[in-house]
Amino acid sequence: MKESNRKDVADHPDPESCGAGREARHEALTRADAGEVLSREIPQFGAPTLLSEAEGNTAACVKASTTTVPRGRRPSARIETSGAGTGRPHAPPTGTDSLLERPTKATSRPVGMHEHGESDESVVSKKPVNRIWKSHLEFPEAELAERRDSIKRNTGQSGIPRTQSRTHGMSPGLERVLQNARMNKKMRFTALLHHIDRDSLLRAFERLQPKAAPGVDGVVWQQYRVNLEANLQGLCERVHRGSFRAQPSRRVYIPKLDGRMRPLGIAALEDKIVQAALVEVLNAIYEADFLGFSYGFRPGRGAHGALDALAVGVHRRKLNWVLDADIRGFFDNISHEWMLKFLQHRIADQRVLRLICKWLRAGVIEQDQWKASEMGTPQGATISPLLANIYLHYVLDTWAHHWRRHKAKGDVVLVRYADDFVMGFEHREEAEAFLTLLRQRMGKFGLELHGEKTRLIRFGRFAAQKRVRAGKRKPETFNFLGFTHISGKTKSGGFLLQRHTMGKRLRAKLGEMKAELQARRHYSMQAQGEWLRRVLSGYYRYYGVPTNIHALAQFRTELTRMWYRSLRRRSQKRRLTWERMQTHVNRWIPPVKICHPWPWERFDARTQDKSRVR
Repeated sequence: MKESNRKDVADHPDPESCGAGREARHEALTRADAGEVLSREIPQFGAPTLLSEAEGNTAACVKASTTTVPRGRRPSARIETSGAGTGRPHAPPTGTDSLLERPTKATSRPVGMHEHGESDESVVSKKPVNRIWKSHLEFPEAELAERRDSIKRNTGQSGIPRTQSRTHGMSPGLERVLQNARMNKKMRFTALLHHIDRDSLLRAFERLQPKAAPGVDGVVWQQYRVNLEANLQGLCERVHRGSFRAQPSRRVYIPKLDGRMRPLGIAALEDKIVQAALVEVLNAIYEADFLGFSYGFRPGRGAHGALDALAVGVHRRKLNWVLDADIRGFFDNISHEWMLKFLQHRIADQRVLRLICKWLRAGVIEQDQWKASEMGTPQGATISPLLANIYLHYVLDTWAHHWRRHKAKGDVVLVRYADDFVMGFEHREEAEAFLTLLRQRMGKFGLELHGEKTRLIRFGRFAAQKRVRAGKRKPETFNFLGFTHISGKTKSGGFLLQRHTMGKRLRAKLGEMKAELQARRHYSMQAQGEWLRRVLSGYYRYYGVPTNIHALAQFRTELTRMWYRSLRRRSQKRRLTWERMQTHVNRWIPPVKICHPWPWERFDARTQDKSRVR
């Protein structure tokens, strides 16, 4: 199923962003059952078994006879399997069948090979020949591989890795999609919807949060699980028939750090399931395209990976200026037209594109009124982070990477997490020129940089010295992923990037904890202590980075004081003294702990000296 090249697919003049002017386009069929070989019929006697073929016991005088098979029929293979796989020798043939007895092997196994407790020897694998030419030029065979032990697993056990560190739980079909996407960056996939089956929908359902808020349908995770088999089967059939209808998102608002409200869209439960299954398919394609400095909402990556990459870039590159950029209302201003053009670079399955269009144009329900969504994607939907990464991949990543390689003369570092990104420059002239081009680039695709939050500041190992020469105070700071980055010094006077918890985040978390402690005031001491231990442990796991020990200690001290005041207000007698309170603190409040290593240590261990900042 090939698709001819179309000139109207994302046809605009930026070769680095949308790949216009491609000479050829390729499509890949990823069906697992493509090209299946018809099996031949093997007679019951005189044919070697699978075990004998593996051992090399096939006699020269005994061959498998083939029969003529009518066209269109697939015969089944009849193989002698008595005793195979049980560890017992085959029974010797008797009577007339003794004439068909297999000859003895030249090199037989030991006599006690089938005795209890003895296993096969290790296998020496041999690499295939690299290249064999029939002409006068010949290349030697590949070297022998190292000795490996035989694989021990149960019969019928799959060899698919069960850990998420290697393939992130991909199915064999999606692994082939990922391989094809890596081998050919211009390949367009025409058959993807068949990867969304009942098993993928079940995996998507199990990954959902059981306590998540319901959408406009009012169905929660526990209700859908009651008749799960029938629900998933019907959902799968509707998706493949094309009768699946996306429901509008339910609009809710959550407070932001600056006092404003952030709009969120809560999708219906079945929309979440299908979106999660489709994200699994699309990740297999776009993980081969995303660049190394993109860290947001990707398998195997996280916020601390982005923080490590930024710290390593500041320490090891010649950076003197930092561009702290912020996109105004990114999720609400995504252009649907450009989004579909970007998707068509890799996806030629019109059924998948129509499914994404349904979610983009489903609209939102706010105060019992439906509102159409002509642009943007609901922030909070399962598929929104992936669509945001795809959009910024073409708008920002590929364009900035091309500019850095062909235009910049000094060092340039870019680290992006979703719609938050930070750039470092060696020369101020290049930083100002890039910022001007960036504003034009964002405006072309319907985006805009925030005027107040986007700043170009002097930062780096020589920032303090140069600001002192200019008669200014210490270098400015910038915020990224909850941390305030500071140009600090070591005890010996060298440069050290210090990362402290943002003051706004610290105060907001303490206010949230104060309200929650008042609500849990009359719970038992054990219930409150276990809850506080979980909260502090999670807080340490994220903010427990080197150079942030004082902010962690401040948070623990303030939280302990709020808990003490909350407990004293449970009664007017005030019998709880600070000495008695200290015993509860020592039992339930965990001490301050740094959970993360230095950024360059973990960065080098993950990348093996291959920089992800590039």
